[in-house]
Amino acid sequence: MTNILEELQLPNGTTIKNRFMKAATSETMGDKNYRPTAELINLYKVWADGGTGLIITGNVMVDQTARGEFGNVVVEDTQNIELLKQWAKAGTQNGAKIFMQLNHPGKQSPKTISKQPVSASAVPMEGSNSFAFNTPRALTNNEIKTIVQKFINAAVVAKEAGFSGVEIHAAHGYLLSQFLSPHDNQRVDEYGGSLENRMRLLVEIYTGMREKLGSDFPIALKINSSDLRSGGFSEEDSLKVIQKMDQLGIDLIEISGGNYEKPTVQGIGKGAFFIDYAAKVKQSVKAPVAVTGGFSTANGMSKAIENNEADFIGLARPIVLIPDLPNQFEVGNFTAIQLHHLSTGLKGLDKKVGSLVGLSYYQQQMFRVAKQLPVQITENAWSSLGFAVKRQGLSAFIPQRG
Repeated sequence: MTNILEELQLPNGTTIKNRFMKAATSETMGDKNYRPTAELINLYKVWADGGTGLIITGNVMVDQTARGEFGNVVVEDTQNIELLKQWAKAGTQNGAKIFMQLNHPGKQSPKTISKQPVSASAVPMEGSNSFAFNTPRALTNNEIKTIVQKFINAAVVAKEAGFSGVEIHAAHGYLLSQFLSPHDNQRVDEYGGSLENRMRLLVEIYTGMREKLGSDFPIALKINSSDLRSGGFSEEDSLKVIQKMDQLGIDLIEISGGNYEKPTVQGIGKGAFFIDYAAKVKQSVKAPVAVTGGFSTANGMSKAIENNEADFIGLARPIVLIPDLPNQFEVGNFTAIQLHHLSTGLKGLDKKVGSLVGLSYYQQQMFRVAKQLPVQITENAWSSLGFAVKRQGLSAFIPQRG
């Protein structure tokens, strides 16, 4: 029986000291030139010192003209290599490993950032968040090739800066997820139609990275179990993509789900969200599998590892509120965490700003942790609302992913 505190060796030989993984979080701590700040670097040092085995950075964008939100870090070249080295060093304290998550938002770049975002096809956003996004235009083939190169370049810089690995973000409705989805991808060229064509962009990015990075540098994949929508990316498709990437030599698969149109993982659910699907994936691939979303008890985390349903437990909100959760777990001081809904006390306002308040609360706590201040546990939303508006002005009301 495997213990959550046991180390695990990735297929390429990299050893992760335990099964705790800090999943990507939306820190929004990049400066106005899209560089990591001292606060961001401090925050990652706290997480590494807190005992987490594998740390995944929040969205690092590969193109400064296509960003998902204000405060994103962007890596296009070696211009900010010294700051990136400091970030990598902070995230590898205490025997931790840090992977840089690489992403392109596609049409999930809000109006405040992109007048005309790009996507696989010119399919507008739907749902209650759609007001915040302009209709995208379809990428040309040449532009697709450029984006492939941007992902590869960023991965090369990550390795040079001392990051332990990279993670390709193909989940949550961002660009690579848009290409995978038959709803978003209505192309009739080699990047659209069949699943083989829809995954071509992802495969080209991975194989291009592998060629430049070598076989001993870890490359992970974050992918949806499904889009949770009719006509979208299905579990069946997801499994086939995962199996293909496993055959190509991917080192780690992180399972998640949803997007801005179906933002399931922004909510607070009961139980691990994707554990059943992950267990199914584990039966058909060699690469280890991480599950992110819904873990709140020590018992639930342990059982998922012991029952071989997952190889890593991905934690985002819990590890924001308890940055040293793995250390506390190890000495028996962590049993469970209660994640609260915040409220302004005004039902109508809560309806309008509920998701904003939830995310800004966790961003506010990350800023506090970075400044070595204690986390504030509260159900009062007004402080978080004020923090969001102070940080981002009215653009705070544009939807963001957690």
